[in-house]
Amino acid sequence: MMPFSECPVCGGELVEKEVEKLLRGGVHTAVLRVCAEGCLRCGERLYAQETIRHFEQIRAKLERQEVAEFEPLGQSFQVA
Repeated sequence: MMPFSECPVCGGELVEKEVEKLLRGGVHTAVLRVCAEGCLRCGERLYAQETIRHFEQIRAKLERQEVAEFEPLGQSFQVA
C-alpha cells in the first residue's frame, strides 16, 4: 500500500503498473522490471520502500562489480 492517495507532485491520479527501471553503479547498468505507482497526469513514479531498498542493494553490487548473478543483456558503448 502506497502512502499517497494522489500524486504528491501534481495531484493527479495514481495507478499501479509494472515499469522498467535503469540502475547505474560504477561502470555497470542494470535493468529491472518492478511495480510502481505512476501518475496519469505528470508521469511521476512512486516506489515502495522495499523496492527502493532493493534498488540500493543492486546499485551497491554494481559498484563493487559483483555482477555474476545478473544476466548479461549485451554491450553498452559510449559515443564520443
